[in-house]
Amino acid sequence: MKLSKKNLHERLEHVYDVIIVGGGAGGLSAALYLQRYRLSCLVIEKGRGRSFWMQDLRNYLGLPPNTPGRDLLQQGQNHILSLGADYLLGFVEDVQDEGDTFAVKVKVGKKDSTYPVFHSKYVIAASGIIDHLPQLDDMQNVYDYAGYNLHVCMICDGYEIADTRCGLFVNTEGNINTAFVLNWFTPYITVFTQGLFEVGEEMRHKLRDHGYPLVEQPIRRFLGHNHEMTGVELVDGSVVPLETGLVAMGSHYFNEYLKGLDLEWSGSNLVTDSMCRTSHPRLFALGDLKVGLNQVSIAVADGTLAGTAIWREIRRASPPRRWEENLSEPIGAVS
Repeated sequence: MKLSKKNLHERLEHVYDVIIVGGGAGGLSAALYLQRYRLSCLVIEKGRGRSFWMQDLRNYLGLPPNTPGRDLLQQGQNHILSLGADYLLGFVEDVQDEGDTFAVKVKVGKKDSTYPVFHSKYVIAASGIIDHLPQLDDMQNVYDYAGYNLHVCMICDGYEIADTRCGLFVNTEGNINTAFVLNWFTPYITVFTQGLFEVGEEMRHKLRDHGYPLVEQPIRRFLGHNHEMTGVELVDGSVVPLETGLVAMGSHYFNEYLKGLDLEWSGSNLVTDSMCRTSHPRLFALGDLKVGLNQVSIAVADGTLAGTAIWREIRRASPPRRWEENLSEPIGAVS
């Protein structure tokens, strides 16, 4: 059922089999499998994650390419609720290992917040990442185009960028190297640094060598209409025409709630085994949080793996169910 401030007290004494932090594609996939394995799970979703902002799922097998990410999430949420999962909008602040169970502290509500603590045998971390976007005075101007033809994932949207005039928006010199992979799809690349850092001579030479203009002035605003970006206006009033854009400015990982646990990390990513289990035997990580490829299809598969691994473990530790009425009478029994 859907939990809220009004009814969450009904679940505070319940020990879930699994608490899933994150209601994106990976978390919902895990919940779907766990509920179908007849286990109990709670999905805690902070809202407006990366897949929510995807305007079109152009590379997901079996769906129309204009399917919005939010439609996929709504369908998944409805499905897990129909199977008896619990779902709560909230922000997980902390996870503590209590031995046989985890204690998961959640902030519920932006105003007059409450801080319930839920308990579970296992935790699945599926809280994902969010991409850094160009910071303008009017951020709505950025949101008007982000996720449409102002892309954040080359693997997802390189096909849409193909052979177009593309702006590459970066915030470090290292991220400029994205241009030399992006050129597989298009050679018509203009690099925008927004004056955030100094570009070294070696990189300047490399860009000139490839014919890629370097624009170091800050951006005043993106230009376009109906969510189709057509260029940028710089602070000096000049305009650079574009047909599409790619933001390569890194991401924020929603993993702070895990920092109190003894886990193996590779940078900001969790190290897992082939079934998405972290270095903690009862904590799993999915999708963008773990080492691997950041794709919805990968997150969905990870949810399948983690849910199945947990079910196998619980099943093997549980006594077998017998058809008592069909058991043979013991020898010598009198009927």
